[in-house]
Amino acid sequence: MLRTDWWKWLTMAVLLYVFVGGLLLPVPRLPILNETIRVLYFHVPMWFGMIALFTASCIQAIRYLAKEQLTNDIFSVLLAEVGILFGILGMISGMFWANYTWGEPWSSDPKQNMSAIALLIYFAYFVLRGSIKDEQQRAKISAVYNIFAFATLIPLLFILPRLAEDSLHPGNGGNPGFNAYDLDSQMRLVFYPAVIGWALLGFWLATIKIRYELVSEKLGL
Repeated sequence: MLRTDWWKWLTMAVLLYVFVGGLLLPVPRLPILNETIRVLYFHVPMWFGMIALFTASCIQAIRYLAKEQLTNDIFSVLLAEVGILFGILGMISGMFWANYTWGEPWSSDPKQNMSAIALLIYFAYFVLRGSIKDEQQRAKISAVYNIFAFATLIPLLFILPRLAEDSLHPGNGGNPGFNAYDLDSQMRLVFYPAVIGWALLGFWLATIKIRYELVSEKLGL
């Protein structure tokens, strides 16, 4: 088991380090941010995990269109489900952070608005799937929509917010990114492992859901 599930042990070890290091290791003493900057270890890596999961979901959607194997459709939808979960957690942690640094949890910041639109597009993906009864048709149409949703994800999260002039987010609206002023070498020791750890946790959760779904399909549940 140690040989086959090494990456799961790695996930637990990395996230344990992230939680301990994220709460106890020193961080830059910056005006307004203060100790809230520790949310960076959770908020941003969760979004990176979401993007990794949505990427894998899109790849499985493309594979379904190429081979029309329902297994790829199962992989695609369940990866997207966990991606949505990480997106919601990332948004909640971001709102918690914004409440202390910007004075309110939702300030209609362009990055916040675009992130909400991106998640709504993926929510519509599940609504679409639920409205189609035929299995093959549902898989094919939702695979096409999945590719469209992923194609909108990149401009919504990384391009359009940078074009806005009034964004409060670091790296957007003319603001310097974290690398420019507060992501010091001490924080990088936790931040980069956090990105890896949260992404691995996302894929771990997805594999559990996939295995359950495949067993249910085989047993006719």
